[in-house]
Amino acid sequence: MKIYTKTGDKGTTGLYTGERVAKDCLRVEVYGTIDEADAALGLARSLATKQDVRAAIISAQKTLWTLMADFASIGDTARITAEQVMAIEAGIDTVDKQLPPLTQFVIPGDSPASSALHMARTIIRRAERLAWKLSREEDVNDQALVMLNRLSDYCFVLARREVEE
Repeated sequence: MKIYTKTGDKGTTGLYTGERVAKDCLRVEVYGTIDEADAALGLARSLATKQDVRAAIISAQKTLWTLMADFASIGDTARITAEQVMAIEAGIDTVDKQLPPLTQFVIPGDSPASSALHMARTIIRRAERLAWKLSREEDVNDQALVMLNRLSDYCFVLARREVEE
């Protein structure tokens, strides 16, 4: 099987639900940006020195795949749920309890893995901004918007955890 299909050669791409849309439409921008975040998290995972951080990152990556499916679908059943958001919140709380109180701004760059997590955090924030813009034009799963916000927070605490002794 060839990797190229030639179906996108005219500037369109197929959504998960079958519709064809312009490659530069906002919906594609959203899930494409989430894909960028997934790659940044993959880099972070490859660099992470703590097993709990690596495990949390792979879990976050799987959540990003579900988010991409939500945004690559029109009129389909929402995949991200309130329960999944609560699970991420529990993960944030667990990691945050392991950290000393934050007393100053965090400047990325303390370790390669932490830096990659901060990169993923900022990419997720960009995806969130794009997703909110999309939500003003089309129906968007509300929980997907919340999940993007929580995942950036998760990256933040994981970046701090990675550099803690």
